[in-house]
This record gives sequence, structure tokens and C-alpha cells, in this order.
Amino acid sequence: MNEPDPSSPLSPLAACDPLLAAELSESELTCVTDAFRALADQTRVRLLSMISARDGDACVQELVDELELTQPTVSHHLRVMREAGLVTNERRASNVYYQIDPWAISTLGRLLGPQELEAQQAT
Repeated sequence: MNEPDPSSPLSPLAACDPLLAAELSESELTCVTDAFRALADQTRVRLLSMISARDGDACVQELVDELELTQPTVSHHLRVMREAGLVTNERRASNVYYQIDPWAISTLGRLLGPQELEAQQAT
């Protein structure tokens, strides 16, 4: 698995044990809850799906056109996801492109992975 960007809001999870293996520290708890709070919105999950469908890179205007939402609304949702560490962005000329942070997504999946649940239930 890739290493996190040190500036990522989710970087404290780099050495985090799965949720069922150990109690979370305060910084880990904050990271996890912020990320899941960002994912608790249907529009944001749809945006992640749309970005992923475009090979992990999408221009804000493409997302606005497809969602039929206003640009400020889409930008707000993207900002929430960026602040939670789920996506990154890059300005190219006058456009802003968003990318999914694969490390962040795989880390959140690892925290909730079924193998940890099965191991916990077996004990």
C-alpha cells in the first residue's frame, strides 16, 4: 500500500489498527469520524463514484454538468471531501481537477475489513 501524504488529514491513520483490534487514539478517532461524516452524504458518495469512473480524475465543470447541481454546491461537497482527506485537487489552467486519494480509501476499507470482524468474533 502507498504511504500517505504527510499533509493528508488522514495521515494519523497510517499506523492505525483495524477498528475492532484496538481502541482508537483521539487523533485517529477524529480522522475516522471526519472521513465517515464526509461519506454520509449521497451526493458526496456519488461524486466519488463519478471521479472513479473517470479513471480517478475529474474536472469540477464535468461533475457540475452531469449532476445538474450548481457549481458552488458541487464545490462545497468536494471541499468537504478534500478536508476529510478523501480527495486531492490540482489546478490546471482555469480548471480544478479532483482525484481520489487511493491510500485514504484503502485505509478506511482496511479499518472496516471483514477479516478483522471474523477474527474478533472468533475470540
